[in-house]
Amino acid sequence: MADALFVVLSKLADSLGEQTLERISTKLIEVAPVLTDFEHSMKQIEAELLILQAFIAQVGTKVGDKAFDAWLDQVRDVAHEVEDIIDEYAYLEVQAVDTGSFFKRKFLQIKKFAAWQKFHSQISHVEARIQRLGEIRNRYGILSGEIDRSKKLRSPNRLFMSDSSYLTDNSEIVGHVDEIGRLTQWLLEYKQERTLIAVFGMGGSGKTTIASSAYKSQKITRTFNCHAWVTVSQTYQVEELLREIINQLIDQRASMSSGFMTMSGLRLVEVIQSYLQDKKYFIVLDDVWDKDAWLFLNYAFVRNNCGSKVLITTRRKDVSSLAVDQYTIELKTLQYAESWELFCKKAFRASKDNQCPENLRFCAEKIVARCQGLPLAIVTIGSVLSYHEFEEQGWESFYSQLSWQLANNPELNWISNVLNMSLNDLPSYLRNCFLYCSLYPEDYKIKRKVISKLWIAEGLVEDREDGTTMEEVANYYLVELTQRCLLRVTESNACGRPRAFVMHDLVRELTSNIAKKEKFGIAYGDASTTQVPPEVRRLCIQREVPGVVTELYNLRYIDFSYTKVKTIPASFRKLVNLQVLDLRFTYVEELPLEITTLTNLRHLHVFAVHDFQQRSLNCLGATKIPVNICHLKNLQAIQIVLANKDLVSQLGNLKLMRSLAIAEVRQSYIAELWKSLTKMPNLNSLQESWSQACFL
Repeated sequence: MADALFVVLSKLADSLGEQTLERISTKLIEVAPVLTDFEHSMKQIEAELLILQAFIAQVGTKVGDKAFDAWLDQVRDVAHEVEDIIDEYAYLEVQAVDTGSFFKRKFLQIKKFAAWQKFHSQISHVEARIQRLGEIRNRYGILSGEIDRSKKLRSPNRLFMSDSSYLTDNSEIVGHVDEIGRLTQWLLEYKQERTLIAVFGMGGSGKTTIASSAYKSQKITRTFNCHAWVTVSQTYQVEELLREIINQLIDQRASMSSGFMTMSGLRLVEVIQSYLQDKKYFIVLDDVWDKDAWLFLNYAFVRNNCGSKVLITTRRKDVSSLAVDQYTIELKTLQYAESWELFCKKAFRASKDNQCPENLRFCAEKIVARCQGLPLAIVTIGSVLSYHEFEEQGWESFYSQLSWQLANNPELNWISNVLNMSLNDLPSYLRNCFLYCSLYPEDYKIKRKVISKLWIAEGLVEDREDGTTMEEVANYYLVELTQRCLLRVTESNACGRPRAFVMHDLVRELTSNIAKKEKFGIAYGDASTTQVPPEVRRLCIQREVPGVVTELYNLRYIDFSYTKVKTIPASFRKLVNLQVLDLRFTYVEELPLEITTLTNLRHLHVFAVHDFQQRSLNCLGATKIPVNICHLKNLQAIQIVLANKDLVSQLGNLKLMRSLAIAEVRQSYIAELWKSLTKMPNLNSLQESWSQACFL
């Protein structure tokens, strides 16, 4: 770097004068080594960030390990600090590039030497923190790897959660009448081939309860020669599952004396095959999390044409697809009337006919509505309240603090543990996307197109570099979250493609608490939010709009739709990382030339409103955009812009364009427009209107 500058300075020596050159050269000798050193340090710290992020994604959290969680929280803080250093470095680099010539860029670096010099101390501070965290981990024996699977498998809390629904009295079951009837019919029907049946739904929806009601029915079990029930869980070990099945099928003392406890997995499979060879059996596999569990057990459960049945319960739709011939039951949440009946059975079990006292009815109805038909929440909260005094103020206080209660009350841990199991099962690339969904208000309809753009803008979607766009990858993410019963589809288009989703309120509540705890993001304006932590990485403003956005260098998504914004200032050129600009139904009729400098822009949505009260046919109109917009090679969507001759001829430069809406197309533009469209291989949506037609 220094050598290059000396060459430039020597050529300019005559015009600058010796004294001026001497002052600059002296400053350069002081600055150049520091800048060179710093660039090397930046490469090292960027590599360190990649490792930190991979480590955080890999280890997750450890339930009940407070020391590990506290240590991991510090690791996240360091990762965030490194991100900030890299972002500020990128900002200064862009400023230097904007100055033009090589000499000017280097002169600016010298001029702002103090700003660059501080990075050295920041990096040294970060490196010291990382080293210190390593020392703390060793000092207190904090394990950073996964907890041993065999220890997790037999934790008391997990056994209690998985088995408690099985122990439920059938007389306490409310709702799901059709589902129970269908399951009973399938289990009793005569069919020689072995039948695999699946019941799936979100955590806490009552899958185990429904399965146990069938398993404990004498009408059903007496039609089989033998039966067994095993809980698979997330951390199953095949050998232990096989031994448990053998213990239930065969007399336990006989199985122990036969040496089954020391047999290999393959030998255990052979034992089960031999025992079931000529029997009509009924086996329940509760809480199955992946297909691999069934792919192995499938060999043990022989196809003997005796009419055997295997029933699995799962939270994942892809696992339920193992069931043959559509023998699948999706368990939805309860209707309100059913929810109320179940709540009263638990909360007022000591009262005559389980009646709710009139003074508590209003508060009780609010609590039931908050549970949104989730049996787990209804039963748990109702059971906790059954021990409270039937006093209105106490119940109102419980309801107003319900968010805190879910996160901190040990009596309600059951709800958070069951729901968080689904979150903890997510791979890192899906987990952050799901945490992002929790920043929306409760009951909010999450639009597919909007959330996809937000995820991309936030850097949460991987670029596969195989021809698949990040928008398509984001859609795959949404499909997987619905397959895991974490998002529910509320709207679909004519082709059946999901268009909008919602999160269950309690799932959102728990997930937003995790997002806040991990400093991932926070929704400001939520009733539970009184202040915004300064270290939070993402801020969703639900009731206020910041006065200045152009200074937010890292801003990637701006949505001003349905607002009274009239102009876009030239200062928007500073938002070099902007990917989405949404100006639909605003008063913006023309975009400034500076918008063409936003080289990362992927989606531009503009739609001018001349009269919000729509008192004339000309109340809506397209927006004028600079012709140079066609130099933004990353653009994939432009809607809805005003046509002109130069624009239609240059649109062909946008090779990645997938959605285009253009208005006021004249007859003389058609040939050029068609020529441009043929250069867009990815275009799948085109809307146009003629110059004489009313634009709608």
